[in-house]
Amino acid sequence: MERLVVKGRNIYTGREIIQSGFILMESGFINRVGTDTEFSHMDVDDTDVLELDNSFSIIPGMIDMHIHGASGADVMDATPEALRTIAEALPSEGITSFLATTLTESEELIKKALQNAADYIRPRNHEGSAEILGIHLEGPFIAPERPGAQSKEHILNPTLEKLAEFQRVSGGSIRQVTMAPERPGAIELIKSLSAEGVIVSIGHSNAKHEEVMQAVAAGAKQVTHLYNAMSPIHHRDPGVVGGALMEKGLLCELIVDGIHVHPLMVQMAYKLKGKEGLVLVTDAIRAKCLGDGSYMLGNQSIQVHHDRAVLQDGTLAGSILTMKESIQNTRMFTGCSLDDIVHMTAVNPAKQLNLFQRKGSLEPGKDADLVVLDRNMDIMMTFCKGKLVFRKNEVGGNAGDFIG
Repeated sequence: MERLVVKGRNIYTGREIIQSGFILMESGFINRVGTDTEFSHMDVDDTDVLELDNSFSIIPGMIDMHIHGASGADVMDATPEALRTIAEALPSEGITSFLATTLTESEELIKKALQNAADYIRPRNHEGSAEILGIHLEGPFIAPERPGAQSKEHILNPTLEKLAEFQRVSGGSIRQVTMAPERPGAIELIKSLSAEGVIVSIGHSNAKHEEVMQAVAAGAKQVTHLYNAMSPIHHRDPGVVGGALMEKGLLCELIVDGIHVHPLMVQMAYKLKGKEGLVLVTDAIRAKCLGDGSYMLGNQSIQVHHDRAVLQDGTLAGSILTMKESIQNTRMFTGCSLDDIVHMTAVNPAKQLNLFQRKGSLEPGKDADLVVLDRNMDIMMTFCKGKLVFRKNEVGGNAGDFIG
């Protein structure tokens, strides 16, 4: 039986902040969370104890609901090696679970990616890496007026039959669908997906405000990368952006790299939506972690230079953002608290995915996914299901002894 106690000065559980406390992990799950006083009365003879630096904080593992790739691999590569590469790379930035996100491509390529993800997920993923919680189907049911970096030629009108086919190939693993609610057949599909518990996220959409509200009434409850690839606010039509900011029932994804969204607009979203209304995502592509150069996004060539990835015409093509940078930027742009960050990276996505009984907070019975941060919000350690899978080099002590 694997038992490990991690002691830290500040533990942000997602429900409360414990000053000078501990987390007991056992066989991949959180067994107990408490104060140092409670720890002093525990029997820990058969338990390893890891004492953290007093400047470190512990937060729940972060969940990325929108990521295409990392470290040279992409979900659309449709190979188990690609998914393994992504899953093994993400803990270094504090991500312990994620949705494998597809692109608008040919039906054949989409199905290959769905089948591959289903095969990878089926045996409950792989130990020692971030867990794939399901699939985010981004497209092909999007608006040709707002494709972003998605392939226009492969856009489809949404139908119950086509989604059912995709879901069958995925083995029921599609957990989120980004779509444009103004497309023919969209409202009927939104109702069907919502009834099945699949998240409908409004994105790559040119919808008018009344069409956004129709989608919300039908069951849509999320917005994909707020501000990007959607109808903007106009004083006679609030569009998707206005609806997203004002409709309490819409959780909004936000790419906080300082490029996709101006810092002032990040601040506005935070003020209007609060910590309960936002979820930080990376929308990262295979070029993340690789540096400048030429890469492929689906079948399109992209260029990465310094801090951004673009198509040949200059259109932003996903990001090379890490979640570590996202939380640091969000803190800088908004002045929010670390507890707010915990909600936007763990609590909110776990609840939205209906997985809060297992993920998203540090509580007994949940998966032992946790991240250790220093005072600069840099990632010091990441635990996935109780195993230390990432440790920053300068962190001393015997932490390496606990790598599974």
